[in-house]
Amino acid sequence: MTETSPAKTTTNPTAIAFVLTSAVWFALATTFGLIGAWYLIAPDFMANIEYIHFGRIRPMHTNGVLFGFVAPGLLAAAFYFLPRLLRVELYSQKLGVFTALYWNVTVGAGIIGISLGYTQAREYAELPWIVDVMLVIGFILIIYNLLMTIVRRKEPILYVSIWYVLAATILTAGTYCLGNVIWKPDTGALAGMPDAIILWFYGHNIFGLLLTPLGLAVAYYVLPIATRSPLYSHTLSLLGFWSLIIVYTHIGTHHLLQVPVPTWLKTISVVDSVAMVIPVMVVLINLWYTVKGKLGAIHADIGAKFVFTGTIFYFFVNIQGSMMALPVVQRITHFNNWVVGHAHIGVLGFAGVTTLGGLYFLLPRICGRDLHSRFLADLQYWLVLIGIAGFAVVLTVVGLIQGNAWYNGETVYRTLPEIQPYYILRAGLGVLIVTGAYLGLYNIIRTLYSRPGGSS
Repeated sequence: MTETSPAKTTTNPTAIAFVLTSAVWFALATTFGLIGAWYLIAPDFMANIEYIHFGRIRPMHTNGVLFGFVAPGLLAAAFYFLPRLLRVELYSQKLGVFTALYWNVTVGAGIIGISLGYTQAREYAELPWIVDVMLVIGFILIIYNLLMTIVRRKEPILYVSIWYVLAATILTAGTYCLGNVIWKPDTGALAGMPDAIILWFYGHNIFGLLLTPLGLAVAYYVLPIATRSPLYSHTLSLLGFWSLIIVYTHIGTHHLLQVPVPTWLKTISVVDSVAMVIPVMVVLINLWYTVKGKLGAIHADIGAKFVFTGTIFYFFVNIQGSMMALPVVQRITHFNNWVVGHAHIGVLGFAGVTTLGGLYFLLPRICGRDLHSRFLADLQYWLVLIGIAGFAVVLTVVGLIQGNAWYNGETVYRTLPEIQPYYILRAGLGVLIVTGAYLGLYNIIRTLYSRPGGSS
């Protein structure tokens, strides 16, 4: 795997388009999340504005982060490094730019639809049916561009990052259709327990088979280049890939241990959830041994700094996930803010921080010049890091308070005053993340469009 200097890098309008997509939606989606956080402090906060009340702003936030910020940001990195690893130009930059524009229209239509009350009202599958169809078409366009690039490649060996990118896009196109019951446009859902099972098959795989493979693809590309070290083990990289694909697929049912799902399916979900330790540790051992003794190089490269921090969040979110899948643990942790904290560690902590790392790593190489401001990038790093780490602590504490209160038969009206201060602290931490998002948007736009020599 080789890396040319920024000065020799050719323009990549597709990657640029997805970079801008990710940066803009990061600011918008976190703003939606902050509004939702304030509703938890003051339920009447802007409650007279029906388009952004809590029942709508929450899915606007989650879908904005998932499909607006994280997925496009990781795809931006993929559209940058995949041609370089294959030693060939991207099959079609025009198709790539069109796909980015089309993706923005799709996500925007979904967010507006939810705001107007058009939703299928299923966890992580709230988008209206027509947007579901549009999103699948978007994935097909991406897959076609990537596959045609691979077909024309001059490099015979497919580096592991390419494996992860292809798996993420192809598997997600299929699981999205299945989980959103796309063949039933009137309801977008099945009936009874089959719908719950298929929903959580999709709900967990949208993270494990989209964000995780794309995030690991970026980590496998960025960290060896930033530290000028060969990948520790190609064999471990393939073991981590196949174990993730095999093990992760069936863990979604651990969200349904308290309901009448077949026991054999619950057992598989719990066993596979615990077995996730295997692909996680294989990947982390491989990456951490690759950068062993090179932390100075990681600190010097802001992109690698974000990505390496993302691997640490990856460790914590997966260890936590394996533990909370156990029925004895779920008695306390399920149906409360513990799960919300877990989701933030995974989506914002691992996938989101890795996304930012990928953006900052490729921007100088696309533009042929340094970031507009390394200081702003570092400031964003600390704002996001403090915010997400604070979320993890605060929401875990709130979840334990709620879980133990409910387990011991406490009434809701006695529990709410106990958790109110934590909600206030959560909103304050959200302000840090939102501030970081807007600083990053400014820094990225100035990097892309300011004249050379204006960096700081």
